Amino acid sequence: MTAMPTVVSAEEWEKARAELLVAEKAATREQDRIAAQRRRLPMVEFPEYTFASVDGPVTLLDLFGDQQQLALYQFMHSGPDHFCPGCTHFTKHVTNLDVLARSGLAWATVSDMPLDQMAGYWKQMGWSVPFASSAGTTFSADCGAGGGFLLSMFLRDGNTVYRTYSTGQRGVDRLLFVNHLLDHAPYGRQEDWEDSPEGWPQDPTYG
Repeated sequence: MTAMPTVVSAEEWEKARAELLVAEKAATREQDRIAAQRRRLPMVEFPEYTFASVDGPVTLLDLFGDQQQLALYQFMHSGPDHFCPGCTHFTKHVTNLDVLARSGLAWATVSDMPLDQMAGYWKQMGWSVPFASSAGTTFSADCGAGGGFLLSMFLRDGNTVYRTYSTGQRGVDRLLFVNHLLDHAPYGRQEDWEDSPEGWPQDPTYG
């Protein structure tokens, strides 16, 4: 039988919830401070790159479309017959791009995978997320992706492109709605890295 939280009186529950709320509010205020610091980051000019897309060559600048800001996710290239499960999980949840566009932000997914491999996977998964292949360029290395996945934010001033921010690992993980919601569920994400009580259901993250 799966372990469950301790049953207490309504008064005891309210007391425990109030204690947690103090920590949650402190974390929210800290996140607000971090976001304010993030908005004040300087930026660095990025050179032009030409990627391959199903519609022909596209530049980094082209990926902005009509927007001034660009969120660019680098999908890990894991070889010809393998697709990163974490990147797959993330890309499945990239939605509401029209809402981002209304705030002046474009989205693109780029990978060092060959274009044919990317296009085949996008078709298999039924994704409509814009994508391009950076294979044969130094883009991934220049971003510091190190063969992994990375999210970078870019801003353009006319035809000049600047990178303003980047994050990987848990920084990307925390952007997902499903992960945020599971973090509030009694059993969490049920992954073996989590600090959960004895007897909570847990499996390897991608097991």
